[in-house]
Amino acid sequence: MRALLRPVFIGLIVLRYGLDGLMLDSLRRPGLSLLGRVLATGRRLDAPRGQRLREALERLGPIFVKFGQMLSTRRDLIPADVADELARLQDRVPPFPGEESVLLIEKALGRPIAAVFRDFEVQPVASASIAQVHFGVLHDGREVAVKVLRPGMLAVIDDDLALMRTLAGWVEKLWADGKRLKPREVVAEFDKYLHDELDLVREAANAAQLRRNMQGLDLVLVPEMIWDLCTPTVMVMERMKGVPISQMTRLREAGVDIKKLARDGVTIFFTQVFRDGFFHADMHPGNIQVSLAPETFGRYIALDFGIIGTLTEVDKDYLAQNFIAFFHRDYKRVAELHIESGWVPAATRVDELEGAVRTVCEPYFDRPLKEISLGQVLMRLFQISRRFNVEIQPQLVLLQKTLLNVEGLGRDLDPDLDLWSTAKPFLERWMHEQVGWRGLLHRLKREAPRYAKLLPELPRLVHHNLERGDTALRRDLMAILIEQRRTNRILSAVLWIGLGFVMGLLVARLLLQLHGAGAL
Repeated sequence: MRALLRPVFIGLIVLRYGLDGLMLDSLRRPGLSLLGRVLATGRRLDAPRGQRLREALERLGPIFVKFGQMLSTRRDLIPADVADELARLQDRVPPFPGEESVLLIEKALGRPIAAVFRDFEVQPVASASIAQVHFGVLHDGREVAVKVLRPGMLAVIDDDLALMRTLAGWVEKLWADGKRLKPREVVAEFDKYLHDELDLVREAANAAQLRRNMQGLDLVLVPEMIWDLCTPTVMVMERMKGVPISQMTRLREAGVDIKKLARDGVTIFFTQVFRDGFFHADMHPGNIQVSLAPETFGRYIALDFGIIGTLTEVDKDYLAQNFIAFFHRDYKRVAELHIESGWVPAATRVDELEGAVRTVCEPYFDRPLKEISLGQVLMRLFQISRRFNVEIQPQLVLLQKTLLNVEGLGRDLDPDLDLWSTAKPFLERWMHEQVGWRGLLHRLKREAPRYAKLLPELPRLVHHNLERGDTALRRDLMAILIEQRRTNRILSAVLWIGLGFVMGLLVARLLLQLHGAGAL
């Protein structure tokens, strides 16, 4: 019944918020724009298109809200006004009963709740579309937070994803820009994103990796995972106590240096990106707190590790060189980097791409560096790339979205924050590590275990390859000799036939001359 009613409900919401008109107006098919105007008769659709789309997704429920949140990061695909509205989407979902949480935890851990926790708060402290959180105390006295997946989420997600795939297919076939926007690929990306969030063991592993990476920085706290109590549907972690970063008045009253907090946030992000290539990709204020405990006063507390971004060495090199070239106004280098990366067709003219980059980037230099948004720079680079058929990499889109979050948060804390002055040392250090003696030593150190294993085997490998080389050489020489002999025989036959033919001509000529002389 749900499978039948859900499409009907979606259709009603589409009509209610005028989304049908948005689609029909953009379809280059005869009569469809007229149909859109007919369907709009009698409906008041005064609100902007982005607002109507956001409100429709909120009415359709948590899965569509999450889809809108993900879509808001794809500014390379959707207009800026729509992306800005979708970025306002929030998971406002009522909690499910705490008694149901208890049953789910007992089923996941295979033990009664009292056997695991000395104390367990049945009332949830936080609730979102995928999971909710409870506080508890283990029998050894450790205070913990318990994250529990909502029941029946997998079936709901799979049903809605099936509908999204169908809609994506229609959009691709009917909409003028359908193929360029790649709706089926966007839905596939959302599918992966959602199913990753449904595995809490994966989230726990992300948190553990981030905790290891950040240990020596002394700027951010990441909760420790209680691995014996982590399953795909339940995650138990150290309870973190802090003040939400959005409560700046309370932080100031406690004596926290807000400007230092802004700089520290940028430092944490760029360390994760350019040192580790492993970054928290959901850094909105709801997932960030500040510690007021004496031993960790003023440090960030990171929460919710369902979305993590990763970058390869190639990605980091591309980003660092692009940012440095941009701030030196070396637009030709920016264009060359796009082509060298393979994201622009090799036949693209460098001067054309350079001109496009200059057109969108030059206006930034009419303002002070502290007012330049690195996230906006990256976004504009992606937007101009669309014209040149660039395949935007998902990990870079996730980075751009996170960078915009970090910039927004940093400038909320300190409007005078100069993001470039904080980012520049990381970019320059990265470049120095890639070239020169420092880069060489780093790579030698990284490859040392491999060399240590290879060196003792080197004489045997050389001898073995030489033997194989001699055999192969002899085989090739024999083949050449056989072919040469066959060619010689053919040439000899042709030569003897030719000589015989010439001799025959000479003998015939001589006989004719003798015969003529006898006749005289």
